[in-house]
Amino acid sequence: MARNSSGAHVAAAIFGLLALASMAKLASGHDYAMALKKSLLYFEAQRSGALPPDQRVTWRASSGLFDGKANGVDLVGGYYDAGDNVKFGLPMAFTVTMMSWSILEYGKQMAASGELKNAMDAVKWGTDYFIKAHPEPDVLYGEVGDGDTDHTCWQRPEDMTTSRQAFRVDPQNPGSDLAGETAAAMAAASMIFRTTYPGYANLLLEHSKQLFEFADKYRGKYDASITVARNYYGSFSGYGDELLWAAAWLFEATEERFYLEYLARNGDALGGTGWSINQFGWDVKYPGVQVLAAKFLLQGRAGEHAEALQRYRQNAEFFVCSCVGKGAANVPRTPGGVMYHQRWNNLQFVNYILGDNPRATSYMVGYGQNYPRQVHHRGASIVSRAAARRPRHRVRGAGGGVAESQSLPQVAAANRTSQPAHRRHPHLGIEQNVTRTWAVRRRTYHRYSVTVTNRSRKTVRGLHLGISELDGRLWGLDKARYGYVPRRWLRALRPGRSVRFGYVQPGPPANVWVTGYKLV
Repeated sequence: MARNSSGAHVAAAIFGLLALASMAKLASGHDYAMALKKSLLYFEAQRSGALPPDQRVTWRASSGLFDGKANGVDLVGGYYDAGDNVKFGLPMAFTVTMMSWSILEYGKQMAASGELKNAMDAVKWGTDYFIKAHPEPDVLYGEVGDGDTDHTCWQRPEDMTTSRQAFRVDPQNPGSDLAGETAAAMAAASMIFRTTYPGYANLLLEHSKQLFEFADKYRGKYDASITVARNYYGSFSGYGDELLWAAAWLFEATEERFYLEYLARNGDALGGTGWSINQFGWDVKYPGVQVLAAKFLLQGRAGEHAEALQRYRQNAEFFVCSCVGKGAANVPRTPGGVMYHQRWNNLQFVNYILGDNPRATSYMVGYGQNYPRQVHHRGASIVSRAAARRPRHRVRGAGGGVAESQSLPQVAAANRTSQPAHRRHPHLGIEQNVTRTWAVRRRTYHRYSVTVTNRSRKTVRGLHLGISELDGRLWGLDKARYGYVPRRWLRALRPGRSVRFGYVQPGPPANVWVTGYKLV
């Protein structure tokens, strides 16, 4: 089942918070500036990669510092999803798009509350990662880690030993929805950096245009290529909405008529003018496209495409009317008054989130007097192994779903610069030994034997290994698209069984670690 993206949910909440903050008549005793601050702190709690010196959520430390290394690409950075340690590209990109839209609409209010810089930093943390994830015009990495192996072990990201396998889309394995949403995110983000960081804005637009062309030329659903995402963030709406969404944001960012013409010409074929829908989120972007198209029309920017954009506008009005209870297909509401779309996507009203609900409970951790103390978030719920013996500090949790802990440790930033040769793993053991040493022309060479053993009670399939710092010849493994795999006749490791391989090189051993596997 598709899951709610906590990051995207917080982005939507920020959008609503600022709308309320800018309309004094709707004030109801809530401290929206405080809620905004805590919402942005949540993004810092979700950061992956090397954390900066000004990191405000100090109980997090650097993590995922070798993401992408097995694939020969730098994928360090980005955001973890919800309370887990996987980086899912589709909801992450949607989150960045919505954050950027929030800043474009309500940047002045953010500045007045002192949070504009933090909001822009949150966007840039995402776009810096997207630049890395797009190393070639027609290649985009869309996931690091996978939900199945991630859910086998509850670990802080600083201590994780589960799979960090990276997955990508390319011309042979397309992902128009993933590439389209990432193009939209980078186009929208380019607008908020246009004045303060023009060179960076131009770089984002360059990537956005390449990704849009890639998405449109090589069409296909990303979860048919990155199949491990299907049970978590499957593309149920297809890719038509993301192609239109990307074109709309590229027109907004560039004013280039090509993108407006694409929006008008493909509205019927890709569903933008045909779909009347009452839900907007990480999977379904049609209402967002329709609202942007209506904006272009009302601003007098439609030109000869006014008729096509008018059809978009009609669907935008259907969406708005359905949400406020004035339409032909209104969104159902719970007895407490909140819109009920589906199991994973219901916290839509800001005041409801902040405590105006039948339970009188704030769903933003740290806001108000009555809020959740034990939520689904690994980094906030357990002590880091690396800091288990350090003095503990009382730390209040950030907003948007991060748990408050009574005794979370202060975690120093990681200083590791290389992958360890021996890495502990909950189900697989890796052991390296020197079996022979000799000298040639004053250089000392070693033959290393590596044993990977299945320590679980289940059969291991789909084993992928990452190897770095390898300077010599390797035998006993096959090179795969993602790292290395055992030879064909050893693809299944029963409990207690091992796979062995070797290599020769001078100096210290290579770094060997598990990047992916499944227990069956």
